Amino acid sequence: MNLQEYQAKELLVQHGVAVPAGDVCTTPEAGADIARQLLAAGEKLIAVKSQIHAGGRGKGTFKNGYQGGVKICKTAEDVREKAAAMLGNVLVTKQTGPEGRPVSKLLITGAPNIKKEFYLAVLLDRKSSRPIMIASTEGGVDIEEVAAKTPDRIVKEPIDPAIGLMPYQARKIAAALGLKGDLIGQAAKMLAGIYKTWWECDASLLEINPLCFILTNENKEALLAVDAKLSVDDNALYRHPDIQDMRDLAEEAPLEIEASKHSLNYIKLDGAIACLVNGAGLAMATMDIIQHFGGRPANFLDVGGGASKEQVTAAFRIILQDPNVKGILVNIFGGIMDCNIIAAGIVAAVKETGLKLPLVVRLEGNNVKAGNKTLAESGLTIIRGGSMADAAQKVVQAVSGT
Repeated sequence: MNLQEYQAKELLVQHGVAVPAGDVCTTPEAGADIARQLLAAGEKLIAVKSQIHAGGRGKGTFKNGYQGGVKICKTAEDVREKAAAMLGNVLVTKQTGPEGRPVSKLLITGAPNIKKEFYLAVLLDRKSSRPIMIASTEGGVDIEEVAAKTPDRIVKEPIDPAIGLMPYQARKIAAALGLKGDLIGQAAKMLAGIYKTWWECDASLLEINPLCFILTNENKEALLAVDAKLSVDDNALYRHPDIQDMRDLAEEAPLEIEASKHSLNYIKLDGAIACLVNGAGLAMATMDIIQHFGGRPANFLDVGGGASKEQVTAAFRIILQDPNVKGILVNIFGGIMDCNIIAAGIVAAVKETGLKLPLVVRLEGNNVKAGNKTLAESGLTIIRGGSMADAAQKVVQAVSGT
């Protein structure tokens, strides 16, 4: 589950990480009021930041023609004008795709006097099965770009999950970023708070870009988390009802919301061949082989290792709500999964939905003979796939009409 920037910052503050002062608003007038309070408290400049689950907001373009989802203002009236141009409009960035995302909230915050920007992130390194902290002197830009052009500017520090981030590791990262003097201690404390936020929130990713070296109004050197992106592991949300309450359904696709109600993992794509698969790895392989034979997958849909007949029926209903779908490939490998349960679910779903699209089914594994018998005796028009490659070729041919 992804959080908005302002929500991520709320959690960071709870763990002792310094962020710019500010608040969220939903109307231009409320934005102007927040700006007046910040200016009265000594802020010189105010940032107006669109809140959507996507990066590249500053370089984005609204569909009404307005340029930029992040603006710097000097007055409360300027904030009100910028907020009016953003709220209720659709922002398109590199990460949203051409459809963009509607902006319903803005973060109104102080814009500090930034002297240097850094990149910092905590995530799970699947190779070592450990948390890892990644830092770079090249903040404010895509880390992928830094990795491709100047990989030597990226520092990686693996963390033992049994003991957490050690003070010497935090100081090591601070030194690698070129920080000196009192900033070393400040950085060590901040990095400890960032790691603690990641760990205690059961996050999969916490990205601070940029982490900034600033000068305060008193001309003192300080560090500030100016932006934040936090993604929480869905499997751990039951431990965090407070974070669950932060879920923004307006930022999620309606079909993905519906799928989550049935414990299905669904992501809509832009192809014409829908996939219904058990297991994330097999789902990825299925999408790859459809592409290999000249088709384009319409979705990622993992029904899990122990799906019920009801879940399979729900999956078909969700698939058929996508008007781009021209054919369906069911690819099941029964380990824990009983192929006959899947087959019964397929038959029930086809009858309930009145499916007219080409349907290719490949079953393999646990109780596959009974599953194939159920399909054969159903009286339905179902194309059988003998292997994953055979099934993929058949669904591509059926959809293309060849």
